[in-house]
Amino acid sequence: MLKFLGRGSAFTDEHNSAYFIENDELVLLDCPMSAFARLNDKNLAIFDHIYVLITHTHGDHSGGIGMLIDLLQFSVKTPITIVAPSKEVEADLFYLISRIEGCSTEWFQLINVEDLNKDWFCCSIPTTHTEELEGKCFGYCLNVKGHRIVYTGDTNTLIPYEKYLEKGAYFYCEVSAYKTPVHLYCSEIHDKIKEYVSSGMKVFLMHMDDEKRILQVMGDTGAELAPLELGGATMEDNGRMLNGIFDITNSLYRDMCMNDSKDHNLLFSYLTNLSKTIVDADRASFWKWDKRKGQIWTMSATGIDKIVIPDNTGLVGKALRTKRTIITNDPYNDPDFNKDIDLRTGYTTKSILVLPVADINGNFIGALQLINKNSEMGFDDETDPKKLSLAALVCGIALESETFLEDSHHDKLTGLKNRMGFYYDFGNKYKDYLIPESGKKMSVFICDIDKFKSVNDTYGHNAGDDVLAFTSHLIESMCSENDGVYRWGGEEFVMVMRDAGIEDAVRKAEEIRVKLMNSDIEADGNTIRCTLSFGCALFDPTKPIEENISHADEKLYTAKETGRNKVCWE
Repeated sequence: MLKFLGRGSAFTDEHNSAYFIENDELVLLDCPMSAFARLNDKNLAIFDHIYVLITHTHGDHSGGIGMLIDLLQFSVKTPITIVAPSKEVEADLFYLISRIEGCSTEWFQLINVEDLNKDWFCCSIPTTHTEELEGKCFGYCLNVKGHRIVYTGDTNTLIPYEKYLEKGAYFYCEVSAYKTPVHLYCSEIHDKIKEYVSSGMKVFLMHMDDEKRILQVMGDTGAELAPLELGGATMEDNGRMLNGIFDITNSLYRDMCMNDSKDHNLLFSYLTNLSKTIVDADRASFWKWDKRKGQIWTMSATGIDKIVIPDNTGLVGKALRTKRTIITNDPYNDPDFNKDIDLRTGYTTKSILVLPVADINGNFIGALQLINKNSEMGFDDETDPKKLSLAALVCGIALESETFLEDSHHDKLTGLKNRMGFYYDFGNKYKDYLIPESGKKMSVFICDIDKFKSVNDTYGHNAGDDVLAFTSHLIESMCSENDGVYRWGGEEFVMVMRDAGIEDAVRKAEEIRVKLMNSDIEADGNTIRCTLSFGCALFDPTKPIEENISHADEKLYTAKETGRNKVCWE
């Protein structure tokens, strides 16, 4: 919708001026000198054309037009069209621009709204303001990105605009903190604005002379301040944001250089927080697409705990499926938005941006999600994805590296972690259990499919693969959050159980043994049954990892030599 280069009255630092971008064209609503100063810092050459819609000829609304024409003529070379709301205003503008400003008539085009043929333009709206401009003040009705926009300009009445207002419309309304005959007094329009919002309109306040007082009076109406987006923030605001970004990147550099664990969780955490700061959002999260399990889950998130959801649900899932950025500033009316988390936590989601990230081959592997931009307009579909692109790119590179690492730690047939993954976990999530002084206990078992060679010999290797896959899934299904299961090699599997004594390990092994023994396995068109033998041991942190596994393996050997299909322990 509209964004503002300034939303103040004639006696403020930044005079009221709005804009929107449509099909590579910049459309300005008025151009005071303060707006020109902002535009002068921007790259206007990226636009194919610039249109300036004039509401009236007061200097705090039109004083920068001549300078903008000069800039475009001598520097940028982008064509400009000044649009007058009536024949009378057109004549006044021609006199002001061509004589007072000294702009050649060849440098610009001046037209009447009757000659403006654009899809985004609906009509000008005559209104009243000051006596000397009787019949020369107007508002506008526009169609921006499929939304009706009603813009008052300067006025002292709401009556001319009401026939254009409807549910879902965006109404940009001037308002004054002081009672005068030429502007809308906040106390007098309070109830009307509240009524508009209650009926389903989005109301934004502009041309304000005292924002603090207006907010006090209008605070309960549901109206918001017109959004300052393109250079509208103060130098103090910009400096604060830059300092926040630099603090995060500096911390990221220092901590990653000293990150002994070598995983990417710290990187994702910093980049998520950086993204939140860059676009001034309330929350941010980075999601991984686990195609192996058909899930997406948060690797890093601000303000929320880890979330795991099916990959065919939610806006993150939609962004990954459609391979495009998803933005909604009205999530509760979006059928793909999952309200469950808000209902459970009491949080209110107002706006969402999801930026999918890909690996070096262009395969999408994750997504960066931002929630509740601290702006009345929510996320912008042009500027915000651009701001996040570098952070998303780095997240994608890091996630691809993480994915390569994880793939190397997993067995392709069973999906279980392999021996490399086993040792990696001992350097990470099990490392505290290797310290004798910690007092933490851990148990392990190693198991083996009995007479597995005969399965391959009798039914073929495809059937053998099916047996391995079935057995691994059964063992994995018996894991708790404290357990880890690994394919040790061939038909052998290892389970590591944190905070578990030998009795716990034996009990779990026995449950798995009985469950497999009673299971029919569909293996390459055959229905067969198999059994498992187990060796259990309490992990001794004073001994090497290999010695602990060997100790459990000795018990497995005992189970094999004494009849199979049993659990042995010391």
